[in-house]
Amino acid sequence: MSAVLAERSASTRYVPAALPATTVPVAAGDGIGPEIMAATLAILKAADPALAFHAVTVGLKAYESGLMAGIGEDTWKAIDQHKIILKGPITTPQGGGYKSVNVTLRKTLGLYANLRPCVSYHPYVTALHPKMDVVIVRENEEDTYAGIEHRQSDEVVQCLKLITRPGCERIVRYAFEYARAHGRKKVTCMTKDNIMKLTDGLFHKVFDEIAPQYPEIATSHMIIDIGTARMASRPTDFDVVVTPNLYGDILSDVAAEVAGSIGLAGSSNIGHDCAMFEAVHGSAPDIAGQDIANPSGLLLSAVAMLVHLGRAKPATDIHNAWLCTLEEGLHTGDIYRAGVSTKKVGTREFAEAVIERLGRRPSKIAAVDYPEREPESLVHPDVSIPPHVNAKKALVGVDVFLNWDTDSRDPNELGAALEKLAGDDFRLALITNRGVKVYPNGNPQTLRTDHWRCRFPAKGETVDGQAISRLLMRIAEAGFDAVKTENLYTFDGVRGYSQAQGE
Repeated sequence: MSAVLAERSASTRYVPAALPATTVPVAAGDGIGPEIMAATLAILKAADPALAFHAVTVGLKAYESGLMAGIGEDTWKAIDQHKIILKGPITTPQGGGYKSVNVTLRKTLGLYANLRPCVSYHPYVTALHPKMDVVIVRENEEDTYAGIEHRQSDEVVQCLKLITRPGCERIVRYAFEYARAHGRKKVTCMTKDNIMKLTDGLFHKVFDEIAPQYPEIATSHMIIDIGTARMASRPTDFDVVVTPNLYGDILSDVAAEVAGSIGLAGSSNIGHDCAMFEAVHGSAPDIAGQDIANPSGLLLSAVAMLVHLGRAKPATDIHNAWLCTLEEGLHTGDIYRAGVSTKKVGTREFAEAVIERLGRRPSKIAAVDYPEREPESLVHPDVSIPPHVNAKKALVGVDVFLNWDTDSRDPNELGAALEKLAGDDFRLALITNRGVKVYPNGNPQTLRTDHWRCRFPAKGETVDGQAISRLLMRIAEAGFDAVKTENLYTFDGVRGYSQAQGE
């Protein structure tokens, strides 16, 4: 393939920019990864000959060599040296304790911002909404993706959702700085803070605190469920959307599909010191080795990488050549459509077509022009976090979670026993099961598992840790299995714990 592409590129009149030499670590990935990476690198070499590529080990080869994280030591060294990586899709083996390479890279390297532009290319690519142009800014490190899970009883498992103020401040400010740098007019925050009032509530609160600092940018907030529905039905209502991690993962896939195909979606992962660029789609092993995969998602990620590196001309040239290829109907099978497409091409031929069109601009689709900037200045804005004044924190009680099972699972029986164990420092305020109050005065129709939250607020204004220890000792001596505790605090007099459903 390389010889053919080199011959084609040499035969054109295109003159690439003269730029400083730089090296990019490259992980080809698994499944279709090697094919689409080869196509992408051929285009990059034709448009930016000063780029050099250093192959690193990520994915199945690393897993098979015994690396449970799926990343070779050569990869960490290369990223530490060059502060960047271009990565193909990865297959994570199921079971066996293997960890996701993507999550490991993002969190280890502090790649807190995940950027996913979702643009329709109507009429050349079928799109549900022809004028769609939305950027999803997804928080990339926190939320349920912390991966902190526990099995606490025979019937109940738990996943912790962690949201931090510094994490919220960083991603929200990034979204506004990105909007300002790219001339975007509106930033929408999406959360589920009508239910998760503390975690998602913090994300929304930080958004409301930061938004006034960008008076030229319109803002709005939506609950994530209706927001996702609107993204599917009315995406032109949105410009830039910022969300916590899990919602952003789901929302960006929906947006990419609505725009035309997740196979066209690129992704940037930006941190303070490092960046990773990758396609959104998976490794698609079922079509690997058949020369039919669409390299567009990875190619557009590589374009974003060039912008990040301050290499605006090759980024502009590649993006416009790709648009010309779409416009002229040279399409891979995933987007081929009779009557619109002029030719169905494979992975190699698609790459050749893009190379042949370097230096050209589309005539019907809007052309792209990336401004000349210093490296990272466009996609790595100042997201410094101001000093935070700590609130006055007071311990006012404890939630004790019990694994308790009887034939009746009668909360009144449990409540009566725990009332006797509360002691002088506490009172038993309520018992919940799956978050719903079942004692006192619970509803007999409520489903009850073997996992019970028992809330013991202090009888006085505050309590100390020794009193909690004594309570737990009494509970253990009575034969109860305490599987988890959560201390109840107030912060500047405001309680830092949620009410129970039905409380």
